[in-house]
Amino acid sequence: MKQILTVAPIDAPSPKTNDSITADYVGTLVSNGQKFDSSIDRGQPFTFIIGQGSVIRGWDEGFLSMKIGEKAILKLRSDYAYGVRGSPPKIPSSSDLYFEVELIDIN
Repeated sequence: MKQILTVAPIDAPSPKTNDSITADYVGTLVSNGQKFDSSIDRGQPFTFIIGQGSVIRGWDEGFLSMKIGEKAILKLRSDYAYGVRGSPPKIPSSSDLYFEVELIDIN
């Protein structure tokens, strides 16, 4: 599920599968609101190739629906995140996650 926080300009480009994108994010657990990761806290946006399976499924699908400059919340069920394996020690098994994200650039 995606909730738009900041609407991008109507003519802003959207990424396509196999595009390299750069984004900022803050990830929290739905269960207790605890932050587990943040590119903003590190002061370094995250770059990845969309649709390659190098990130969780919810990111591959969620960022495809965004435009440069858009900020949104991605609420991901565990099967769109880390599933039953989780990502110990910060993300327990079968955790639903919130990500506040901003698509900064398509590289």
